Amino acid sequence: MKKSFTAAALAALTATALAATAAGAAVPGTVSGDGGDRIALLKGDGTALVKAGELSAAWTVEGEGVKQIVIAGNRIGILKDNGSALVKEGDLSAAWTLEAANVKQLALSGDRVGIVKDNGTAYVKEGPLYSAWTLEGDSVKELQLSGNRIGILKGNGNALVKEGPLDAAWTGQADHTLHLSLSGNRVGVLRGNGTALVKEGSLGAQWTLEADGAAQLELSRDRIGVLTDDGNALVKEGSLGAEWTLEAADTSQLALSGNRIGIVKDNGTAYVKEGPLWAAWTLEGENVTELALS
Repeated sequence: MKKSFTAAALAALTATALAATAAGAAVPGTVSGDGGDRIALLKGDGTALVKAGELSAAWTVEGEGVKQIVIAGNRIGILKDNGSALVKEGDLSAAWTLEAANVKQLALSGDRVGIVKDNGTAYVKEGPLYSAWTLEGDSVKELQLSGNRIGILKGNGNALVKEGPLDAAWTGQADHTLHLSLSGNRVGVLRGNGTALVKEGSLGAQWTLEADGAAQLELSRDRIGVLTDDGNALVKEGSLGAEWTLEAADTSQLALSGNRIGIVKDNGTAYVKEGPLWAAWTLEGENVTELALS
């Protein structure tokens, strides 16, 4: 069944962690990375798998009963069906550290770990996995991390971003927002009317309209990707005004990382390509509900 990321779908229960959810399911999480060599899949039966290295590398099972998987650098995070958030650091077989219970979203970037609790409170920690949490906000429905930036999307649709230490001040970015995306010095928002906008530079920079009729927006380095309401996955590279390249049709999810692009098709098959925008696809798995790149 096609998983739509339209404004209506983002307010309803869907099969993936990229859509807004009913109670107990994962809220939108980060699926795009910053040029790592890891790929993660979440299967329809709740099995989480990760591979490292070549696109044809072997999979390692990381958990069962998983509703969200996040990868960044040498860290892997999973959110279990029971709301437990666990993170490991190092190789794929490293031991898990329990980070928190009663969690509805998990985020990773560098040495930062972020969570949104069931009650909407958002916390971020920095450093070792056993570091103390810093409260970042309440009434939060989405948390994003990238480098020294933290972004939150509030329940009222207001998107805010801070830069620097965990206790830095917030800068308002947009209202009527369905999804927030961060990568380096870029900030992207998907508005309720389907417009996708991206800014580059300071948090006070001006927005550039990237697309209308967008259902998903992803950023990684100098690449921008959008998934349109009709299932077309498009990616551009370079400046905010660069031309789009059509990557695939009949697509339900898009992910970016460095020179890698990943998609999940409407039939649940997942593919990743590496190199230029016109590179060939490699089949990564079937019955996939979520794909993430580090």
